[in-house]
Amino acid sequence: MFSTARTLRAAVGAACALVLAAGCSSSDETGPDDGLVSITTMRGAFLQPAEIGPAWAAPTESAAPAQLVSFCGGTTAAPEIPPGAEFVASNVADEGEKGAQTLQQSALVYNDVASAEAGMTLLKTVADQCPATNEIPATVTSDRNEPAYNETVEIRDLAEGDWTGFVIVRHKLYESEHPGTADTAVAVLRTRNVVLVDGYAVYRLENSSPSAGFEADWKRLVGSVVQRVG
Repeated sequence: MFSTARTLRAAVGAACALVLAAGCSSSDETGPDDGLVSITTMRGAFLQPAEIGPAWAAPTESAAPAQLVSFCGGTTAAPEIPPGAEFVASNVADEGEKGAQTLQQSALVYNDVASAEAGMTLLKTVADQCPATNEIPATVTSDRNEPAYNETVEIRDLAEGDWTGFVIVRHKLYESEHPGTADTAVAVLRTRNVVLVDGYAVYRLENSSPSAGFEADWKRLVGSVVQRVG
């Protein structure tokens, strides 16, 4: 069960790359008479930076191609967007010298319930193939410098009201020479004709302890979105 909250404390976590997806507009418009959720409703359900906390903001760089957040972590690519859906997304972040928080909100809006169920099945298949652990060596390239790390991956069932699905919880621990952690939760939930994919992450530099409020924070953020849709 989720609990909603309109503010989160400022985080300390590691610097991270961000992508900017489609913008949001606020609307309470509901779907058509058949009970389907409209894409306007999903845009309006996404959290805006000011609703989360004063340090949160939308990325300022140019928009990246539509894509989902990575499920399995490590060096694995993000899953492909299942076919047949209209994709809408909004990303926000809270960045600081000692780390960052990021929230990647995205939704797949289908024309019917059966198509949404099929899309959800494809995403669950990807999640089920995630390894339980990742051991990644240091990476040094022209645009990336990341120390070696170990990452654990856990998949749990998740439900809130009419929304059902799963959450992938990852914990990344960097090598002792470069202390730092990254906690990530990717919630994948479906109701009616919509699949929501919400990825929340906390990055911490110079600290090997997991973020104490991580579990409560991702539940508040995801819960706020799903309860707006109903």
